[in-house]
Amino acid sequence: MKPEYDITLKNKDAFVSDMDGVLYHGNRLLPGAAEFVVWLKNHHKKFLFLTNSSERTPRELSEKLRRLGIEVGEEHFYTSALATAHFLSHQRPDCSAYVIGESGLLNALYDAGISMNNINPDYVVVGETRSYSFEQIERATLLVNQGARLIGANPDTTGPTEQGIVPATGALIAPIEMATGAKAYFIGKPNPLMMRKAVKQLNCLSRETVIIGDRMDTDIVAGIEAEVDTVLVLSGVTTRETMNRFAYVPRYVFSGLDNLVKELEH
Repeated sequence: MKPEYDITLKNKDAFVSDMDGVLYHGNRLLPGAAEFVVWLKNHHKKFLFLTNSSERTPRELSEKLRRLGIEVGEEHFYTSALATAHFLSHQRPDCSAYVIGESGLLNALYDAGISMNNINPDYVVVGETRSYSFEQIERATLLVNQGARLIGANPDTTGPTEQGIVPATGALIAPIEMATGAKAYFIGKPNPLMMRKAVKQLNCLSRETVIIGDRMDTDIVAGIEAEVDTVLVLSGVTTRETMNRFAYVPRYVFSGLDNLVKELEH
């Protein structure tokens, strides 16, 4: 059943949007993505792309969108890698970490003053990576058993690509949790720390902000817990069938950004 809409959505001052499954699948731009960014700019909206992926830096994300035909400055991106670095640097300044991840996570930690350490680190930090190995699992397990705290950049077990659904951080960190008995602390959505930081960065109130995402278990619940209006798009992980398995519901539901833009322009 199509939900009833009112004028409040397009009158929001700030838009927080996920990327994977909303703007693109891998290197394939999704319908309506370019038009959505044009609408945001033409209507002078504050906006931030909030991604649970820790692989890329804001600069790399900006360059990726440019290759796909969308011009967005790097100041409009906030990642789980940045949120993880912010959290650790405030929890324990000048700490060290053994890191399993890509450039986005490594650079964020370096920039926050966190040193790399594979001998006696304060933390073992795991994010998305395409070079996961048994050697890394073994080293992480030994370090956690020696007292290092286990941190996950995000809890996503899977993520969408142009080829289909692939493993993400939650799946990669699971062997370390099973081998050590430790439970990772995850920084990315739905952790309210990340959503609150995004709203603060936009300098807007929660009631003036909307979050757009493709996952009920991260994007939508993060918005609900932060008292931000929620928009679910069915272009990524969540379907109408799986949406109904959750105890909470999004404020709005669209098949994709193309239909959202039609509503915003109506």
